Order: sequence, then C-alpha cells, then structure tokens
Amino acid sequence: MPELTTYKSPLHKMTQTTPTCLWNDSASIQELTYSIEHGAVGATCNPVIVMELLKKEMYLWEDRIRQLIRERATATEEQIGWGVVEEMSTKAAVLLKPIFDRTRGKNGRLSIQTDPHLYRDSNAIVEQAVHFSQLAPNMIVKIPVTRAGIPAIEEATYRGVSINATVCFSLPQCIAVAEALERGLRRREREGLDVSTMGPVCTIMVGRLDDWLKVVAEKENITTDPGYLEWAGVAVFKKTYRLFRERGYRVRLLSAAFRNHMHWSEFIGGDVVISPPYKWQLRYNASDVEVVARIDKPVDPKIVEELLRKFVDFRRAYEEDGLSLDDFDDFGPTRRTLRQFIGACHELAGQIRDFMIPNPDKK
Repeated sequence: MPELTTYKSPLHKMTQTTPTCLWNDSASIQELTYSIEHGAVGATCNPVIVMELLKKEMYLWEDRIRQLIRERATATEEQIGWGVVEEMSTKAAVLLKPIFDRTRGKNGRLSIQTDPHLYRDSNAIVEQAVHFSQLAPNMIVKIPVTRAGIPAIEEATYRGVSINATVCFSLPQCIAVAEALERGLRRREREGLDVSTMGPVCTIMVGRLDDWLKVVAEKENITTDPGYLEWAGVAVFKKTYRLFRERGYRVRLLSAAFRNHMHWSEFIGGDVVISPPYKWQLRYNASDVEVVARIDKPVDPKIVEELLRKFVDFRRAYEEDGLSLDDFDDFGPTRRTLRQFIGACHELAGQIRDFMIPNPDKK
C-alpha cells in the first residue's frame, strides 16, 4: 500500500499538494518561522506591519532604535522610521534566502513597500525601488498601482527589480500591471539582460474591495444579500486569473487583505500566492475547510449579476474597461488604502519621535 503523507495543517497540505503558494503577511521573525514551518515561501513588510510589530515586540527593537538615532545624528524621524522598515525587512529576508536559492527567484522573497507618499511620482518610486532591491538579493518591491505607479513598474522591472504591484483591487489595474511588466521584461530581453530569476507578482486586495462595496451600500442605501458582498473580490480575482492564463502574462496573482476563508479557499489550486496575516493562518490551520482545488470553479452567476447591477464600482473593478489609467488614483478602494498606508507612515514617525524627543510632560 502507498505510504500515507501527514501534513501539519491545511495550509501545509495546500503548499505540498497544489501549485498555490503561501506567503506570510508579516516580517516578524517568530510569525515567519511558524509560517515557513507550514509551507510559506515568502513574506511582507511595510509601515503598517512595522507599527503592528513594534506594538507587540517593542522590547526587541527599542535599543536598536536608540542606536540608530545616535548613529544618524542628522536623520529625521521619518528617515529613522524607514531605517527600521529596512532592517526588519533584511532580517526576515535572511530566513527566506534558502528558498530563494532553491527556486531560483520565483519564491523566497521578502516584499518591501515603497513609501506611499510617493504614489504620484514615478521617478521617486523607481529610485526607492532600486534602493530597496539592493538591500538583499531576495527582495521584491511593492509599487502602488496608481497613474504614476504603472510607468514606475515598467522602468523598475527594466532595471532588474522584481515587483509586487500593490494598492490594486480591479481587473483593469491588473491588466495595466501585467502589460507594464511585459514591456519592462521585453526591454531587458532585447538588451540581452537576464529575466529568468525575476519573480513578479500582482496583488489583488480582495477584502478591501469587499470593504469598499459595503461602504457604498451604506452610503447609497443599497440593499443586497450581505453574503453577496463577500464574493466581490473573489469574483474579480478568479476572472483576472483566467484572463492572465489566456494571455500568458509572466506574473502571478497574489491574494491579500483577508476577511473570510474564501480569500484563501477559493483560490486553492491556482498558480497563485495567498498572503494571509499570521492570525488568519492560525485560523485557517485550525479550521475544517477542505483543501481542494477551487480556482476554476466560477462564482455563482446570480451573485455576479446582482453585484454588477447594483454596484457601479463593482462593474468598474470587474470589467476589463471599467477603469482607465486616469481613474486609478480616484477609485474608492485606492483612496482608502493610500490614506491608511500614509497614516501608518505618520504613526511610525510619531513612534520614533517619542524616542528622539521624549515628551517632557510624561513622568
């Protein structure tokens, strides 16, 4: 009889029996170690994650923050904050380097986010992306899918930077990303530059699209089955995945912004990445959700039809021509997400300020 294989968890089983990859949406060494034990082959760092880690693990970082402040005597609180982001990222990248070497760059990468303040400046995004890519050999750099982000994705790819397109919620944005990546890759190929070890991904923040449609429903007094709104991001992801395979784009989709188990379970079986936070990994691994391929199972057409009929912004996200490049920056989920990411940068700077200029009113 064949030997039975024992898997540590549902996520581990997914990574061992399907093409679907697991990345950890955190740069915490403890959380990433757990995730790797359950099959993870990538991780993420950004100011939001850094703030969450500092709240939980400040005891691991307070001495180093003070040291950075002493060493960089003229640095601003923002510069020190980004120094912390870079150090957290490089430490996590070390854990992933063996996977990076084994997969020749497809996996084993640490995803670091460019400064969201730069979302309107292509040149500044590219320069920071190149800098971040040089922090470790297995860095992948997040660039927002904004009007300025699309040309930045092409140029950074041409310069050899592996890209994780972020702040992305729609099929039109994903197509713009894929086409920009192809342009950058072809430019490299024409010059005889290597592209074989580049591992670009395009994130769809599926839960954030769901969140936005719920905001719209409240604002516009739209009544629909509440369960239908949990399927919006899933429907966009599945349609995008199907189109990407048909066109042969050299980029994988990544599912992020988890709100329910379908943001994992509905994508099992695809050559895609799921990137849940640690707490969602614990939840999934404690669940009884069956690990079976669902990526090619379509969302109920009745759900899609109702969302298309009642929500203009779902149509904009779901239809290939729903958004133009000029629309990207004004799309509701884009504005909400950029505000949160920029707010986290300010919060991180405020945290550093408490070290640089302690509040004299506090005992």
